[in-house]
Amino acid sequence: MLPWRQGVNSDRYRMRAEIIKAMAHPSRLMIIDALAEGEKCVCDLQRVVGSDMSTVSKHLALMRSAGIVQDRKVGQQVFYSLRVPCILNFFGCVEAVMAARSGPS
Repeated sequence: MLPWRQGVNSDRYRMRAEIIKAMAHPSRLMIIDALAEGEKCVCDLQRVVGSDMSTVSKHLALMRSAGIVQDRKVGQQVFYSLRVPCILNFFGCVEAVMAARSGPS
């Protein structure tokens, strides 16, 4: 029997959607790619994204809330890193879908 027909708790699907939505913005994808190289301060991520500090901070707060990134404060600076680096595996799958989409039907 298929999982959704076994009365699977819909909270699991809501949580998945929340995580995927938290990545669903070009700037957030750029941030995740930058963090794949290692921990970065907000000022570094601001240069990567090319937006003002407030916008980058809002993106980071949303991703932190979804569990994608974690932060560490050192004095006045805040450093971010991927909380679970295996999130990068998801991008391999996305790239495969992109390649299949642009290839022969």
